[in-house]
Amino acid sequence: MSTDIKVQTTRILLSGALGRMGRAITGLVEDKNKNCPADSPAFEIVCGVDALAGAASPAAAQVGAVFPVYKGFKDVPQNICADVIIDFSHFSLTRSLLEFAVQRRLPLVLCTTAIQKEDIALADKAAEVIPVFRSANMSVGIALVKKLIRESEAFLGDDFDVEIVEKHHNRKLDAPSGTALALADAVSEAREGGFDYVFDRSERHEKRSKRELGISAVRGGNIVGDHSVMFISDNEIIEISHSALSRSVFADGSLRAAAFLKGKGPGKYGMDDIV
Repeated sequence: MSTDIKVQTTRILLSGALGRMGRAITGLVEDKNKNCPADSPAFEIVCGVDALAGAASPAAAQVGAVFPVYKGFKDVPQNICADVIIDFSHFSLTRSLLEFAVQRRLPLVLCTTAIQKEDIALADKAAEVIPVFRSANMSVGIALVKKLIRESEAFLGDDFDVEIVEKHHNRKLDAPSGTALALADAVSEAREGGFDYVFDRSERHEKRSKRELGISAVRGGNIVGDHSVMFISDNEIIEISHSALSRSVFADGSLRAAAFLKGKGPGKYGMDDIV
């Protein structure tokens, strides 16, 4: 039995280990390993990387007691044995993360948002060497919403206007969210010719066109993540929405992705592959 458990264990290098999502993943791994059946897939975080490593903080003390956390990728020892990297860090670190993943030939679950276009191109290049799993949102529910809105747009057509409203906590740095843009791309794929995204109507003094897709951002309080896609005609409104009730939904999705990616060949993967 112990041999079976060892074979199924996915060993994780956690980038952004001291952040909110890093701590959520750490807590979820501990919970899964304590409460899941012995024959279910197990996870082990072998080490973390975080720019705040070594700082005097409750997070550093709490996480550092579970596994070692290094300040940079160059500090990670060669003898660290990991099966996959999960990254929930800052987009400014993406380039060094990709260089490290390619150098060590480690599969990468890239969850950081607001990544620059140049770095996305580098991630695509890295996918020629290693498997790279990238998603603007790690929720399985959002992946299902994308599927539903593609089908809805294909069925409803241009008789319906489309609007997206996203809501997040007041500490989120980017707007609109990467998830909102991913949803917009999903519905745009189903419209012949696509949509023109509009983020601000304050300077627009013209009738709304059929090719317009409005994306609005709300920031306040401690909203984890709320996204609504509305199909609006003269007579009815169809709304498909998703609300994340805690960050555990993203942590769980990242672990699903890590287990999925383990043993995969080079290439680009996403939540649609899991759904």
